[in-house]
Amino acid sequence: MNISDNLKKRYSKEKYTAVEAQRLAQEIAFAPVVFQVSRLMIKFGIFSLLTENREGLTVDEIVDKAELSPYTVQVLLESSLTIGTVLLNNDRFMLAKAGWFLLNDKMARVNMGFNHDVNYLGLFKLEESLLSNKPEGLKVFGDWPTIYEGLSSLPEQVQKSWFRFDHYYSDCSFDEALHIVFASNPATILDVGGNTGRWAMKCVEYNPAVEVTIMDLPQQLELMRLQISGKNGADRIHGHEVNLLDAGVLFPKGFDAIWMSQFLDCFSKDEVISILHRATESMGNNTRLYIMETFWDKQKFETASYCLAQTSLYFTAMANGNSKMYYSDDMVRYINTAGLAIEKIHDNLGMGHSILQCVLAGN
Repeated sequence: MNISDNLKKRYSKEKYTAVEAQRLAQEIAFAPVVFQVSRLMIKFGIFSLLTENREGLTVDEIVDKAELSPYTVQVLLESSLTIGTVLLNNDRFMLAKAGWFLLNDKMARVNMGFNHDVNYLGLFKLEESLLSNKPEGLKVFGDWPTIYEGLSSLPEQVQKSWFRFDHYYSDCSFDEALHIVFASNPATILDVGGNTGRWAMKCVEYNPAVEVTIMDLPQQLELMRLQISGKNGADRIHGHEVNLLDAGVLFPKGFDAIWMSQFLDCFSKDEVISILHRATESMGNNTRLYIMETFWDKQKFETASYCLAQTSLYFTAMANGNSKMYYSDDMVRYINTAGLAIEKIHDNLGMGHSILQCVLAGN
């Protein structure tokens, strides 16, 4: 794999001593416990109490302030102490750096909510999902072929955490992406998999003349219409109902730009090539296709690569059973196979996004 030098340093050599590796093995074995304890230390306010009391608190003081039983506080603190999220000095518990990040780092909070509300129960079926290439874990919420058909029917908290996760990783790149897409001054944009219309709204706010058509499932378009209703520019946002898993569904023609943001990671290799091929057939000589994705191998920081690689298993167990966060060279091959050429690559946008700017091959 052609990964960055930074990732090569991290992934090509053993970085743990035998004792550290043994410890990591046990952390993995108890990972579900560690996750839930850490989540509850936030929910019950214990991390917040320790932040507010830098000199530390005793067990009894935490019991009094958190209004929890001595047993509850004691088991959570002892677990957290061995996890490394709290420290103990002179019978007083204090917040450790890892606990501070769990409490204050937005990415950690978004990821934790997503994994608890959306993934936790369904990941029990990861093995079955990997063997069947179907999202067997999704059955904890309903009997849909993919999560996208059921998104509008998910329990409220699950829906909130799903959208919070999705928007957190896309919104931070939109401002930079607008400059890239509108550099060619498109009058019409086809937003493929436009979800709730956040990108489309950004476009009509950015350019007072552009017309945007969102191409998505009927359920998603209903959510989109609810979200944009009454907003300035909403009259220039249109819907085009499709199921892109149907290989017979063609793309509408006549658009200056086609936009796919965090979209192709929702499909398998063959589905990606099929979608791109149909996009190619709809494009004119001056049409540009923009693909924005978070490729795990293009991240500046290894922590981001770690998060993205783990997110792939959400797609396996919950979303569709057969897609992932892609390796960038694989996506380039799919693009070329579909009859497209990459005109330019824009890396390091927002929180690690890349935009592959494509045109018809031979142009």
